Amino acid sequence: MKIMVHRPDGSIEAVRGEDGLSVMEALRKAALVEGECEGALACASCHVWIEPEWADRLPPPDGAEEDMLDVAFNLKPTSRLSCQIMLTDQLDGLALRIPASG
Repeated sequence: MKIMVHRPDGSIEAVRGEDGLSVMEALRKAALVEGECEGALACASCHVWIEPEWADRLPPPDGAEEDMLDVAFNLKPTSRLSCQIMLTDQLDGLALRIPASG
């Protein structure tokens, strides 16, 4: 399946992911996010902005994800930790943005 990634420089990259993996795992393979804690909800280095047309298609973040998002830079209403989004066939074509660092 495909994830459409809008980079901070304005370029767009199609990243391949596999059903059952997290979005973070696909983005890490493409060297687009750090994912320092490897999905353990101990950092916000996999923070992304979900494009508005996709935001309502995802399950809402749980309390632990919301707590970790509190330490993310450039927080927006569609901010999510990509480690908490599992890829499914329904998310083929998911569009997101990587926030600029800092």
